[in-house]
Amino acid sequence: MKEKKRDEFRKALREIKNLPTLPGIVRKLSQMSEDPETTTEQMGKVIARDHILAVKLLKLVNSAFYGFPQRISSIDSAIILLGFNVIKGLIISASIFEFMEEQDIELWEHSLACAVAASVLAKRLGVKDPEEVSTAGLIHDIGKVAIKMELPHEYEKIIAMVAEKKISNYEAEREILDLNHAEAGGWLTKNWNLPAKLVEPVSCHHDPRLAENEQMTSAIIHFADLIVRGMGYGHGNDIWVAPLSQRAWRLMGLAPSDLDQVLEEIDEKLWDVRGFSLEVMHETEPEADLD
Repeated sequence: MKEKKRDEFRKALREIKNLPTLPGIVRKLSQMSEDPETTTEQMGKVIARDHILAVKLLKLVNSAFYGFPQRISSIDSAIILLGFNVIKGLIISASIFEFMEEQDIELWEHSLACAVAASVLAKRLGVKDPEEVSTAGLIHDIGKVAIKMELPHEYEKIIAMVAEKKISNYEAEREILDLNHAEAGGWLTKNWNLPAKLVEPVSCHHDPRLAENEQMTSAIIHFADLIVRGMGYGHGNDIWVAPLSQRAWRLMGLAPSDLDQVLEEIDEKLWDVRGFSLEVMHETEPEADLD
């Protein structure tokens, strides 16, 4: 029965009836990125065709979340500064998390906090492209949204079990669905043709040992998730903090003495972005050049 439900859920994710349809722009950009002759300007023009999405993207890039010293006024500049993979992740964030404003604001706040923590850790560890790691943190729990919207009855059972048995959301998902939101997020991001640099950390953030190529990023997202849960940026009634993967801890190479500085930096950065939260999802247009 559970295997049948698992197959049905994978099929539902492929068809995506209840989640907002991912902009065709991502598929178009994926095709363009495979062509070595595609220019940043050409990509920028494709994004700018969706005026509202382009404005939201610029708001994200200019928020305290990234903290660039200068204002970024064009999509072209955003692509050059952040890179194509991050831009794709932010397009997804702008599309999906607007929808979450009414559906699950606590999950959005947890996701934002995880992205901030991942950014701090990635920079401290000298990881290449820390913005990409941060974007993985921002979308790491997208599978929870998928379960809620595609399997609403099962989702209610999961919430009830969390409250009744005092177990984590992750454990309740396994018991009821024989899958978890990390797996669901992996299926979803893969269907959206996101790169492995984003897919693996999403699908492996509860067990970084499963990552084949992106072990460090998966370890960082795993640890960032635990940190922000411990700081109170959880998700509704799911207040449980999972055990830290020893493999992830060894891979990051942090010393216990590093933690105080890391936590202080994360807390400071979270205060900086607190006012930002969902304001970036509103449609008020800033002064910006979308071309």
